[in-house]
Amino acid sequence: EVRLVESGGGLVQPGGSLRLPCAASGFTFSSTTMTWVRQAPGKGLEWVSTISLGGVNKYYADSVKGRFTISRDNAKNTLYLQLNSLKTEDTAIYYCAYGGTWSAPENRGQGTQVTVSS
Repeated sequence: EVRLVESGGGLVQPGGSLRLPCAASGFTFSSTTMTWVRQAPGKGLEWVSTISLGGVNKYYADSVKGRFTISRDNAKNTLYLQLNSLKTEDTAIYYCAYGGTWSAPENRGQGTQVTVSS
């Protein structure tokens, strides 16, 4: 059974930081390109970042470039997203995902809520 379990979300003030881990199981994580997407209240799914199999190639949406960092630990089957310099517009449910396209992945977890507010 494929499982993607995100955690690390919460309430943070503008300018703050969070680190989101995603524990993966049920598929060959080390052979899978992984993606983070998010969904803000009342909006559609938005692609955030993608990382290649070995973690060398990383891609970011313009809205998060320079503030977010994607990484992975293939030995632990875990994907990460480091969120720095958070803005109110980063408020969303964050999902780790794979398959399909970067912006419309086939598989994603239950998500973790990130709320940026003063």
